[in-house]
Amino acid sequence: MSKNCKKSICKIILAIFVLTIFPSAALGVEINLESPSAILIEPNNGKILYELNPHERRNPASVTKLMTLLVAIEAIKNGRAQYEDIVVASENAWRLGGSQIYLEPGEEMTLKELLLAIAVGSANDACVAVAEHLYGTHEAFVKVMNDKAQELGLKNTHFVNAYGLFAEEHYTSAYDVAQIAREALKHQEILQLTSVKHYRLREDTNKPFQLDNSNKLLWWYKGADGFKTGWIGPESGYCLAATAERDGLRLIAVVLGAEQHRGNFRDTMILFNHGFAQYEFKEFLKKGQEIGKVKVEKGTQDYITAVTQDRVGVIIEKGNVEGLDTKIEMLPNITAPVKAGEMIGRVTIIKNEEILDEFQLISKENVEAGSIWRQYSKLFKNIVGFSSAAL
Repeated sequence: MSKNCKKSICKIILAIFVLTIFPSAALGVEINLESPSAILIEPNNGKILYELNPHERRNPASVTKLMTLLVAIEAIKNGRAQYEDIVVASENAWRLGGSQIYLEPGEEMTLKELLLAIAVGSANDACVAVAEHLYGTHEAFVKVMNDKAQELGLKNTHFVNAYGLFAEEHYTSAYDVAQIAREALKHQEILQLTSVKHYRLREDTNKPFQLDNSNKLLWWYKGADGFKTGWIGPESGYCLAATAERDGLRLIAVVLGAEQHRGNFRDTMILFNHGFAQYEFKEFLKKGQEIGKVKVEKGTQDYITAVTQDRVGVIIEKGNVEGLDTKIEMLPNITAPVKAGEMIGRVTIIKNEEILDEFQLISKENVEAGSIWRQYSKLFKNIVGFSSAAL
């Protein structure tokens, strides 16, 4: 190892130590970033904690693959495929350059292995193989990616391919990537895939292949557990979409266009340190927690259970929790049939009479409409009960 290389590594280690142990001293009053575009958000309600040119259109390089993984996982959950499907590589996949696992035409791998190759090894050829398996052609898959971008309301995103190599009309923004990341967090599988540090393909063959995750924050930053790096040269700079969680507070950071090697990691650590030093997450109710009962009219049962749809809580500046409170409201009754997941109430988080956020309460189970005989029986019991009480 050269003397200059040793010096560079020492500087990086020192920077990590200083930023982690003394975030306030390192940050000072202002946040100085190398990246020309960046954003830090809390994913629960999307609150922006820091932004720098967040809507500027930039080439995301392999950060593109976060949307690729999102579309693929949603396709699997919608029944279009299964993780253990055998995928046959095409010549189109074989032709891809850049980061790859060197698929041969006709080579077979499971869909899960190819997803790992995308998430861990950033394999461009695996992107094409997955795209063709799920939607027939790479072009059809990219259309679904753009449809998903529209569904999420992304105004500065357009994909030309599923792997992130340079194309004139291939772009996104830090803000838009953060919204893709928020959506990705709804699928635990994406965190599981992108948090894998090493994986070996073709172990039972004479050409095993080692995948090594390029997201150094998985090693360097406590609580970092997923997402994707990107770089294709000066056109993109060094990019990173990352997430980390500490003490119940999860953050998403996106940096695009850092000029220096590993500048994307440095900037992301600065953003995370700012967020964790300044904010905390106050949780009131857990996801799926039972809250109460709502009366059901004309159903096969008389009451239905109301549960929280999401974790109920709010991000707030540290030391500023005084005055926080919740207000729970549920429908007085609901008429069957009722589907599981149907909204039947809400929880409002309030601070000093100001509404900070609202969360839905939903039905825990299905309730079918009761038969006419059950309704007559209930009516008869009510009449008899009333008559007895009157006597």
